Amino acid sequence: MPKHLVRRLAVSTAGAVIGLTAVSSTAEAAAPPLSHPRIVAHFDRPAGQVAESVIVQPDGSADVGLILSRQVAHVTLGGRVEVLATMPLPADGGVNTPGTGFAAVTGVERTGDGTVYFLYSAGDEHLTGLWKLRPGGKPERVAALPAASFLNGLARDDRTGDFYITDSTQGRIWRVGPHGGTAKLWAAGEHLAPVHFFGANGVKVHNGAVWVSNIDRGTILRIPLTGKGTAGPHQIKASGLDSVDDFAFTGRGDQLLAALNVPSKVVLITPGKADRIVLDESDGLQNTTSVAVDGDAVYVASGALTTGGDANLLTARLGHLG
Repeated sequence: MPKHLVRRLAVSTAGAVIGLTAVSSTAEAAAPPLSHPRIVAHFDRPAGQVAESVIVQPDGSADVGLILSRQVAHVTLGGRVEVLATMPLPADGGVNTPGTGFAAVTGVERTGDGTVYFLYSAGDEHLTGLWKLRPGGKPERVAALPAASFLNGLARDDRTGDFYITDSTQGRIWRVGPHGGTAKLWAAGEHLAPVHFFGANGVKVHNGAVWVSNIDRGTILRIPLTGKGTAGPHQIKASGLDSVDDFAFTGRGDQLLAALNVPSKVVLITPGKADRIVLDESDGLQNTTSVAVDGDAVYVASGALTTGGDANLLTARLGHLG
């Protein structure tokens, strides 16, 4: 989330009534290997439902993190948005949240038992951290993180159950065990650090490494997981990506789709080939924040941070690129 985006946010969320009209609409035209783009859900942007992150459930429905409304929500197969939890404001109303000045729900993950894990940054030592939400339950904090952190991306290593968390203001990656507990600093350094505002942002565990985007530097890094689980040397795998936010692997080696926030685009990055824009504003994207891939289905969330327009969830079909 670049600084000028935060400055232009003029939304009051205190006491807001959150709602959504689930109206699906067909977008314009994606570029190969994506096709059949379709907006499947519209979030209530005036009430603070700024879409930030998305994960896909086994049945094809999705869970999302909504920044300004401080919510975790579920998007049904029919496009209905159901709020699962709304996080409490800190005593100061969130004004001391690092970087943004407002408390925010960001990254989301999910385990096989249906538990949703998510990040909450509030500038408060009693609230900032990794939280979990069991089906039908209430949010529980499972790991505290520094109040000086703005926690952004969340990824889970399916082999170990460990969680990896990006800290955008401090330029760090934290690791939390599968059952919560003490967060441990896993990686830091110049490649993860911010330049003007936010550094490390999106994060994924893939092919024996932790991959992370840096929104200020426009890069995606690969950090190998050593045999002891520590961080190996940082490797820049992509660069020149304007305000790169979240990303997801397509299932074809190290090929990935990356969300470019300010340009409102999704770019296909294939090792050894030129980058390709595969979705843009004509498809309905507005300040693209996150991407998820489930088989041949692609899910893209738009937050409409500066446009103030349509915060939505889009799906597209992933085919083969000749």
